[in-house]
Amino acid sequence: MGGGHDEPLGYLMHRVASVLRAEVSATALEPAGLSFPQYICMRILSRFPDRSNAELARDTGVSPQAMNMVLRSLEERGLVTRPDTVAAGRSLPAKLTRAGAKLLDSTETGVRAAEQRLMAGLSTEQRREFRSILAALGT
Repeated sequence: MGGGHDEPLGYLMHRVASVLRAEVSATALEPAGLSFPQYICMRILSRFPDRSNAELARDTGVSPQAMNMVLRSLEERGLVTRPDTVAAGRSLPAKLTRAGAKLLDSTETGVRAAEQRLMAGLSTEQRREFRSILAALGT
């Protein structure tokens, strides 16, 4: 395949995300007993505690049913907690437990190493620019 200069942006981003997901999963998450969806859910909760199941589903682009399965699996392991009931409404805010935050922190080195392997062919300036562009597009 060519350099991808004419490929749609969504396709190129999907290819990069797929390669990174596989590398992160194999080298950093699976050894910690986490799936990629669990990791993403935990990462979001570390930055935005008290997200509901529906909000997390929207954040990650999965169905509420799929996110509920992710949250239940994390709850069963004591990594996330949700109240049994809430005073108003139906949404149960989720938050990381101390054990969840500790496990998430323990994956950081492996996740960063996987990112470095993915970007090994880029210069330091290209890496910095790539991150900057992704951050700008994602806001």
